[in-house]
Amino acid sequence: MSDTTWQLMLDSLWPMLSGAIMGTIPLALASFAIGLVLALVLALMRLSRRRWLSSIARVYISIVRGTPLLVQLFVIFYGLPPLGIVIDPWPSAILAFSINVGGYAAEVIRAAILSVPKGQWEAAYMIGMSHQRSLTRIILPQAARVSVPPLSNTFISLVKDTSLASLILVTELFRVAQEIAAFSREFMALYLEAALIYWVICLVLSSGQSVLEKRLDRYVAH
Repeated sequence: MSDTTWQLMLDSLWPMLSGAIMGTIPLALASFAIGLVLALVLALMRLSRRRWLSSIARVYISIVRGTPLLVQLFVIFYGLPPLGIVIDPWPSAILAFSINVGGYAAEVIRAAILSVPKGQWEAAYMIGMSHQRSLTRIILPQAARVSVPPLSNTFISLVKDTSLASLILVTELFRVAQEIAAFSREFMALYLEAALIYWVICLVLSSGQSVLEKRLDRYVAH
């Protein structure tokens, strides 16, 4: 690379970091938080003895997991306006990502709940706990520890998937890189720089995952 290219990358570093701090990370955090709540509801519906609840959750998960995230994003942002439903870029992105996370994370949470030994339920009932109290005080804390690694991977994937939001005019890390590259014509250098920033973010998240696993380890029955 020429000195001019290196200087351009250096000058572009802060705008890209700003795009990550102000766009990518908040978008991922908001979408993941909402998606996680949705996933918990769907997981409990899947485990419900009421077949109609389980069937609704099953169909939802099947649709989300069976269709591309980009299509889901476009359906919300471009497909709804003709029906009279207009949603701004940021809410559209959060809605699409939350729906997607909910579908994938629901199966993770369901599997984590099922992995808790049945003896934990029985012990909770023996000391007089209700089903709901047993779930919230005994089962879910243990399931949380089991679900941390796959949910962390889901969040890391979401951070990278936020780059798709640039296609509906959301200003985040990759859109900033696109704008600078279009002006300077240095596509390779700037896209590699953006990739490096994504990689560093994912490394930090992976480190946080390890810390969280250690803190939740006390909830696991040995």
